Amino acid sequence: MSAPISNIRPEPDRVLVDIVDYVLDYEITSALAYQTARNCLIDTLGCGLEALEYPACTKLLGPVVPGTVVPHGARVPGTQHQLDPVQAAFNIGAMIRWLDFNDTWLAAEWGHPSDNLGGILATADWLSRNAVAAGKKPLTMRDVLTAMIKAHEIQGCIALENSFNQVGLDHVVLVKVASTAVVAQMLGLSRDEIVNAVSLAWVDGQSLRTYRHAPNTGSRKSWAAGDATSRAVRLALIAKTGEMGYPSVLTAKGWGFYDALFKGQPFKFQRPYGSYVMEHVLFKISFPAEFHSQTAVEAAMTLHAQLKKAGRTVEEIERLTIRTHEACIRIIDKKGPLNNPADRDHCIQYMVAVPLIFGRLIAGDYEDAVAADPRIDALRDRIVCVEDPQFTRDYHDPEKRSIANALTIEFKDGKTPEEVVVEYPIGHKRRRADGIPLLEAKFRTNLARRFPKKQQDAILAVSLDQQALEALPVHEYVDLYVM
Repeated sequence: MSAPISNIRPEPDRVLVDIVDYVLDYEITSALAYQTARNCLIDTLGCGLEALEYPACTKLLGPVVPGTVVPHGARVPGTQHQLDPVQAAFNIGAMIRWLDFNDTWLAAEWGHPSDNLGGILATADWLSRNAVAAGKKPLTMRDVLTAMIKAHEIQGCIALENSFNQVGLDHVVLVKVASTAVVAQMLGLSRDEIVNAVSLAWVDGQSLRTYRHAPNTGSRKSWAAGDATSRAVRLALIAKTGEMGYPSVLTAKGWGFYDALFKGQPFKFQRPYGSYVMEHVLFKISFPAEFHSQTAVEAAMTLHAQLKKAGRTVEEIERLTIRTHEACIRIIDKKGPLNNPADRDHCIQYMVAVPLIFGRLIAGDYEDAVAADPRIDALRDRIVCVEDPQFTRDYHDPEKRSIANALTIEFKDGKTPEEVVVEYPIGHKRRRADGIPLLEAKFRTNLARRFPKKQQDAILAVSLDQQALEALPVHEYVDLYVM
């Protein structure tokens, strides 16, 4: 006969408490973290502006019920939408994630910490507009940067040692948890209410990775993070009403997250929360491609130039070998037909074949018109991936965090040029000096897609000036992006 289950309500799980204590009490003192957060902000918003050129994205935007008017609602950059903060978070989150071009964090779990900006910016903008309407002081963009740093840290530190993909769950669970914590703090919830809110995020239904993998790869992967960050805002607002939480949501026997969804294993932590993740985050600067392929695409661009100089063509290639790390093979090593853009930007063979053939990889290269070129699939069939254990070790090494790929071509005539190796992508911390000017150029290009010159200049004047940006009220900064 089993022992009776205790009905004594436990103290909150330590993981919940640590998150809430960090959000409420930790002071960010790192100038590097704030500088990186500003670069992250402009890059993320720029990615969203580029996504507005794609009808598959814009069809999902706007209010849930057409014609809904929200007084003092949050604005959606690059559009005329003014929405409630939950729907605004979805809109912003879907935009910035749509093209797989925003920042990345690679560890035991992968993800894109700037996905949290959807909930952060929508909530901050909404709060600021309502504060001004009530004659109160609005939030500033420094508040937004602080929330970004902390959301990055929560998502990234949990991801360092805990693989959700290994149990079939998508990384957007961490977006939901991180966004919930920082948004709840922005909303002014008490300590106990924030604990309740974070517990609600963990007890919530969690997304499967089905939409990221063959044979079901699809466009939900482009709006899943928007869904997660908007759900976070909703849960924080629910907790603000005084709705109860679930203190042992992770550790409860049988019914908690660990037993139900994580194979009974508790979370492991490599380091306490600080500002490490923002300082080390990876920017996607050169190519709109899944991050494990970034160095492979850069190597392919080098090989394209070499082929052109030697008067060679891709038809002469007998075999191309990608020496890579384990995570790359597990996520994007893909054979067979590719059915849509979401399928193609998660196939390393496709992302190497296109630059080898055309000398470029841009967002439009995932569309059907380019994918129909028969040379792409013909070359894909001759590309194979092999794991290099040292690359895998360096990928997990906290002092390196490399994302190495090496490409070797074997021609049909038996000749084999020297292997091209790229360990760190241009957006890596070790290449910041090279990367930031290119990141700013990427932002300028994305502004030019949407705004006239005068508006571009106004956005740039604030966005590239750390002090000016941090001091600006949130709603005034967002208004710079209104169409």
